[in-house]
Amino acid sequence: QVQLVESGGGLVQAGGSLRLSCVASGLTFSDYPMGWFRQAPGKEREFVATITRTSSYTDYGDSVKGRFAISRVNYKNTLYLQMNDLKPEDTAVYYCAAHSRRHGLTSRRLGDYATWGQGTQVTVSS
Repeated sequence: QVQLVESGGGLVQAGGSLRLSCVASGLTFSDYPMGWFRQAPGKEREFVATITRTSSYTDYGDSVKGRFAISRVNYKNTLYLQMNDLKPEDTAVYYCAAHSRRHGLTSRRLGDYATWGQGTQVTVSS
């Protein structure tokens, strides 16, 4: 059974930092591009960041570029999202996701990801 489990969310003041983790099981983690997405109340789920299998390439949504950093440690089956200079508009449930295709390319599209975690809440107070 493929499973992604996020952790690290919480309440933080504006300007603060958090690091999210996502531990994968039931799949060969190093075979899959991975991504982070988020969903704020009343809004659609949106792309945050993605990373290739070997960490050779990363891509970010415009609203987080320069503040967030995605990374992975394949031997730990773990994906990370370092979030700095957090803003109230970053408040959302954050989800990690595994691409639907082994050895696939990174993507910003939700439909290209087949496996999702349960999400972790991030709340940024002003």
